[in-house]
Order: sequence, then structure tokens, then C-alpha cells
Amino acid sequence: MFKPFTLFVFNLNKSNVFIRAKYATAVLPQFSANKYAVERKKFGTVRPSDIDYFRTILSKERILTDEEDVLPYNIDWIKNCRGQSQVVLRPTTTEEVSQILRYCNNNMLAVCPQGGNTGLVGGSVPVFDEIVLNLSLMNKIISLDEISGALVCEAGCILENLDNYVREHNLIMPLDLGAKGSCHIGGNVSTNAGGLRLLRYGNLHGTVLGIEAVKADGTVIDCLRTLKKDNTGYPLKHIFIGSEGTLGVITKVSIHCPAQPRSVSLGYFGVEKFENVLELYKSAKSSLGEILSAFEMADNESITSTVNNLKLSNPIGDYPMYVLVESHGSDENHDNEKLNRFLTQGMESGLILDGTVTSEPNKMKSIRNIRESIAGSGLIDGYVFKYDVSLPLRNYYDLVEDLRKKLGDRVTRVYGYGHVGDGNIHINVTVPQYSKEINSELEPYIFEQVSKLKGSISAEHGVGFRKPQFIHYSQGDTSLELMRELKRTMDPNGILNPYKVLPDVASYE
Repeated sequence: MFKPFTLFVFNLNKSNVFIRAKYATAVLPQFSANKYAVERKKFGTVRPSDIDYFRTILSKERILTDEEDVLPYNIDWIKNCRGQSQVVLRPTTTEEVSQILRYCNNNMLAVCPQGGNTGLVGGSVPVFDEIVLNLSLMNKIISLDEISGALVCEAGCILENLDNYVREHNLIMPLDLGAKGSCHIGGNVSTNAGGLRLLRYGNLHGTVLGIEAVKADGTVIDCLRTLKKDNTGYPLKHIFIGSEGTLGVITKVSIHCPAQPRSVSLGYFGVEKFENVLELYKSAKSSLGEILSAFEMADNESITSTVNNLKLSNPIGDYPMYVLVESHGSDENHDNEKLNRFLTQGMESGLILDGTVTSEPNKMKSIRNIRESIAGSGLIDGYVFKYDVSLPLRNYYDLVEDLRKKLGDRVTRVYGYGHVGDGNIHINVTVPQYSKEINSELEPYIFEQVSKLKGSISAEHGVGFRKPQFIHYSQGDTSLELMRELKRTMDPNGILNPYKVLPDVASYE
């Protein structure tokens, strides 16, 4: 039986669409273990003597055991997954993380590493009673080399805070997400988050220079370098990037920050159909070239539902498709001229039906706000089935139209939006409340269709708790076995983020 409860509301974007109100009334979600019929593994349970030991490492206020205090750490922000942890530990140093993991490993206590808890696949919350290791207090900036752009910081630093800091030194973070007001850089790296700037600045495998991480047995792996080139043996940092806390806990990150562009412009356009979106993308690559930093699309349902649900203002009319184009350059007059020429050519050819181009900060903020708020606005409809896939651009939008026909009026909305520049589309299906019937209609159907097109079932959100049983749609048997060998080597007792990323052999076979 669901019951009212008090839930922390995370600030998921800098424009405060999701206000950082301290608490909000919500409905307690079902336990993940019951909802998805998961069997608990043979880990130990936390005893009073374990709490006594943790008190020798952490001060009292950094050990949460009160049910109301622990509850927010058990629930993901889309209220899809809920764990049963009874303990949250909040370390402030790598040494504390090391001591905690060494003890937990020796006593077979499972651990769920957690950052800002803004993930969308249940990877950042427990499934059963795993100890939550929350890194929010490890939030120090260690150094910044203004010449090379190398930033070194602790894993609990909030992405937006880092971006604000490096901007004071004429740099920017290479990563930009709608959740930047709450997500942690350690979580970003652990999940290999993609975001809005990937088209221009690449993914984290390219921009992360070094990592410090702690293995399950407490061993600290020091790969915290600031070099762009280091060809001495295996690239160990890449083992942790995208491993979602299953191979080790990232405690520090070194990342390359590009120069802050002197000129930033944003174009927001209405388009008649998806085929025209693709033609517009080809035109943008050709005419904007090196200044093109983002090319985003959203369909009518994405924008109208967000505008209506969150009472936002849409600066252009009602169109089947919307495109957002961002440029980063060094000469405002030159860049605006390019973007305006792109707009003019697009309107003359009929690819653009209406649009606006601006370099005024407040106007850009308002337009970005519409795009960045799509992910959270669907929650107002009730429950959201969220899918994050990569597809060939020719087939990018087909699955959205297919699902609309398949599901009909049994759902509230089906909509798609995402990063055309890297082939990543987010497909959302909203319903008044969670439905097993709709879930069975969506899964594994979506993953089967993605697999047929040689796409990826997870473009940037990770596998987490929600997708291990579907990972074989994107990874072959030999690849999965190599991943299991790596897991057994790095975490032989399996205490780090269990039930995540890799399927159990029995359930997979």
C-alpha cells in the first residue's frame, strides 16, 4: 500500500524549474526488489557493531540511520526505484572511503556509491539494504591549471559549481547537462554522461585526464594525472569511466576544460517534419562548421507538454518539430553572421518554418530552459517510462512514431527529443501511474527494435539497475564474459553496487 511521505526534491537545472524546496509531499514508491522481482544476494546485514566501527571513522552527523533521514537516499529522482538501506555514510576524504570499503569487503556488506542521485536507470540507489556511500561532502576543488585547462577536484563537486568556477578563469566544463545543478562530477564520470556539448567537446573518455578511485578492498588506485598524453601501459582510468560504481568508487577527477568561447549564440527553429531536421543538420555542419557546438531536436509533444506543465513561454509558434542549434566561437560578429545566414538559408529552402537567433544571455537561458526541462516535466503527468538509445540518424525518430501507433490512447504521451549530433534520442512514455501492462508492451520491444538497427540500448544514461537483463541486445556473449572477468578481478565479493550493469548468469541464460 502506498503512503504519503516526505521526499527531498533535487534541483535539476540551473534555472530552478525544479525549485530546491527542501521537502515536498509525494507518494512512496514500491520497493524495487518487489516491483522487479529481484532476489537478494548473500550479503551481510548491518549490525550495531558495524555502526560502532563506522563511528571510529566518521563523525556522528555523517552517519545517517534515522528512517526519515535515510529515505531520500533510497529513492531516485524520478521515483521509479526505491531501496531499503538503513545506513548512509558521508565521507570527506579518500582515506575514509578506503577504510569503509575495506571493512565492508571483509564483512560482506554491500555498498551503493551515490553522487547527486540524478540518474535515470536506478544505478544510484540501493535495491535492498546496501549501505549508501554518499560523496556529497567530498566537494573540494584541488587545483586548476589555467594554461593547460586541467581541473582537479573531488568527486562530490556539483557540475554547475565547477562550471561557474572555471568560467572565472575563462574556461568552461566540457560537459553540460540539464541536471547540472545537482549532479556530481564523480557520478558524471562513473556513468560516462554525455549531455548537450558532446558534439563539440567529445565524451568523457576523451576529456577526463585522470582519476583516483578506491577498489572494493580499500586499495586506492592513483591515476590522477593532468597529462593529455600518457602512453605508459593500460589506460586504467577508462576502466572506471562508465562502470557505474561496480568496479570502484571514484574519489577524484582530473578533467580538461576548454577555453570559454568569446561568442555564444543560440538558434531555436520550428520544422515541419523529421526529414527536414536531418537536412537542417547537414546544412548546419556545412555552414557553421567549427563553431557548431550543439544540434538538438524535440518533437511537438516534448515542447508543448513541457511548456504547459511548467508554465513556460515558447518564443516561437506551434510546430511538429523543434531544433536548437548552439554555436561557440571567438568572434561574435562573425559567428552571428554565420548563424543568421544559416537561418535565412533554412527559411528560404523551407526547412525552417520560423525561428529566432540570439546571443543575449537571458534569452538563451529561457530557450535552453525549455529544452533542459523536458526530462523532468513528464513527471507532472504521473509516471514516466524513459528510454535513452542511440540509433542511425535515418531511423532516429521511427521508434517514437511506432510506439504511438502501438500504445494508442492507453498512455498519456509518447515523445522524443535528444542529441541529433551524436545519434542519441530520449524516448519518454507517460502514464498516470506505473503499469505492468504498459511496461511489458515496451520491454523488451524497444530494445529488440534498437538491436535490429545495430543501435545501443543505452546512449548516455548507463545500464544501472533497470537494464542489465537487456544488455545482451547491445553486447555479445564474449564481451559480457570479459566484463564479468573484470568484475571478479576488481570486486571478487561483488559488494560494489550489486544488481547493477551486469546480469546474473542464470537470469541471462
